[in-house]
Amino acid sequence: MTSPTIETERLLLRRWKAQDLQPYAALCADPEVMRWIGNGATQSAEHCATAIAGFEANWHDRGFGLFAVALRDTGRFIGFVGFMSPTFLPEVLPAVEIGWRLARGAWGRGLATEGAKAALRFGLEEIGLERVICIVQTGNLASEQIALKLGMRLERETVDPSCKRPLRVYETV
Repeated sequence: MTSPTIETERLLLRRWKAQDLQPYAALCADPEVMRWIGNGATQSAEHCATAIAGFEANWHDRGFGLFAVALRDTGRFIGFVGFMSPTFLPEVLPAVEIGWRLARGAWGRGLATEGAKAALRFGLEEIGLERVICIVQTGNLASEQIALKLGMRLERETVDPSCKRPLRVYETV
């Protein structure tokens, strides 16, 4: 399945392009962006290239995945939003997680919420997902607020087995 292109008021959610690697690698090299991801470590350009290939493979293999997100007015890549299987947290499987990661320059303007709402609508209405979760490290108040704005509710508190950081799992209701 090829992913659709979704337009919102300010965003374009689309397939990944070769030119997304450099800005995605820059985003993942920013310690502030990565602060609440796994153990907080930044990621190399090589890791990002492998990740993008995996994002694309998910669309083919599972019928859903992560959208590259660009600003509609400029076409500038700012991050991702979409769906993945949270294999790092076996206790919630099988589950589909919605997630997002935006460059720091895109924070604080409601862009993650705007993109996540569009992606969630696509997942529930177009793909037919019955339940979507959102996993947030405890203390990441910005992402917790987005989960709440998506209409999700706290389902459980747990710990990331890979790095022992506390997590909150939200779910659609």
